[in-house]
Amino acid sequence: MRTVLLAAAGLSALLLTGCSADQPEASAPAPASSVAGAAAPEGAAPAASAGAEAPAGPDAAAGDAALSADSEAICEQASRTSTSFGKTFAQDYQLLIEASGENAQAKQQAKQKVTRNVDNFSFALLDMSKLAAEPKLKKALAAMGAEVKALKGDLDKIDDKKLAGLHATLDKACGRS
Repeated sequence: MRTVLLAAAGLSALLLTGCSADQPEASAPAPASSVAGAAAPEGAAPAASAGAEAPAGPDAAAGDAALSADSEAICEQASRTSTSFGKTFAQDYQLLIEASGENAQAKQQAKQKVTRNVDNFSFALLDMSKLAAEPKLKKALAAMGAEVKALKGDLDKIDDKKLAGLHATLDKACGRS
């Protein structure tokens, strides 16, 4: 459990500071895209990201097309999504700790919430990778999304060093050092 706590602390710090270092505290709403209002996996809440809810139908497709040609906007969205997930991750980890001393139903509900939030973050990253036109950005988002998806909500599987490397690759693809 101690190893998980250290990994969780490291991952939270990475997600809260890494990609968002160049971002102001309050960011502008995200461009209309399937990322901001994506249809998340069945039974899951919308992807954790800041910004306005995306329209459905032709407007959403137009937003996706515009976003796909704008690597900077995708990087900004990835930054907001990572920052939001970092905060959510820290809260979820605390929820798991608190639920560990409660009944089986509380433990199960906490686990379901964590799994849903991890799935949403992975979905958002993978969705952004599909929209990215820049090959390095596409690859970085896909790799990070796949790594997060592999967690399947299991915090014991966190490899904070690998995620930090993927995050650094994403920052490099976004022109951040």
